[in-house]
Amino acid sequence: MSLSRRAGLGLAAMGLAAPFMPAFAAAPPRNQPAPAWYRFRIGEFEATVISDGALPLGKPGDGFPAAPAAEMNQILTDNFLPTDGVVLEQNILVLNTGRQLILFDTGMGESMGADSRMFGPTTGRMVQNLRAAGIEPAQIDIVAVTHAHCDHCWGLVDAAGARVFPNAQVAISELDLRFWTDDANKRGPAFMPVFIEGAKRNLNAYRDRILPIRDEQPVVPGVTALATPGHTIGHHVFAITSGGRTVINSGDLAHHHAIMLRRPAWEFAFDSDPAQSARSRARMLDRVATDRHALLSYHFPWPGLGHVARQGDGYAWVPAPMNVTGLG
Repeated sequence: MSLSRRAGLGLAAMGLAAPFMPAFAAAPPRNQPAPAWYRFRIGEFEATVISDGALPLGKPGDGFPAAPAAEMNQILTDNFLPTDGVVLEQNILVLNTGRQLILFDTGMGESMGADSRMFGPTTGRMVQNLRAAGIEPAQIDIVAVTHAHCDHCWGLVDAAGARVFPNAQVAISELDLRFWTDDANKRGPAFMPVFIEGAKRNLNAYRDRILPIRDEQPVVPGVTALATPGHTIGHHVFAITSGGRTVINSGDLAHHHAIMLRRPAWEFAFDSDPAQSARSRARMLDRVATDRHALLSYHFPWPGLGHVARQGDGYAWVPAPMNVTGLG
């Protein structure tokens, strides 16, 4: 020990003042999240992911009622996730093709008042994050809706019922449009009446500008709709291809990156037809893994971009590294 070190310890032991050290005022905590948007390229297209905020589902058994509790807990534990609650993200994609701006799904929005907060206060942030990314709602040309559930179409209109995207067409399957705006379908699970009312309020505001989508048909050049029914009758994913690269915007093909990739056959509580949903999920996950396409998932951990790899009798999620120094 050096002499100066010994001397300093001695002074401290005698309670004498330490050598002068300048004090700096502590900065107060900001207590504000960063604007949630992330930009990257798909070939010649520019892609921006916008967050609508976290979507807490509650206890795992509420979202996945047919899953064995012990196995569910093991999957969550193996992935360093809490076992008492499942939280999903809402990753909204904005695609700039150079000719058009296309927004995929809209989040919970605020159109249904208190019902827009049925999953808690962390949703409904799409517009503020869109603007933080330098995009105005009026610039959107097409809103492509994977399906007509609340967290995918309730952001089409605001609390007053006005169009959030005043210049946009809405691309959606005719099956989902008809089903989710029909009062006759309010029977069934307890959530159906409010889901139907919310879809009516949001989709009917764009009735004069609906762009029907069909399986294997382009929405715009470079964006192709692919039918994946089961979660809803008209659920579609979108294959985005440019410059030799394809990204699958997967909507609600799989809700959870660990649970539903590890066990693709497990039922999800909000599936219209769980068996059909499982078949669609298995078919599309096999295609994505085989073709090694990237996947942009609406509900996977932010920003939802990565790959699906085969693992045993299921799949594993491999998130893509985030590039914050350029548009790679």
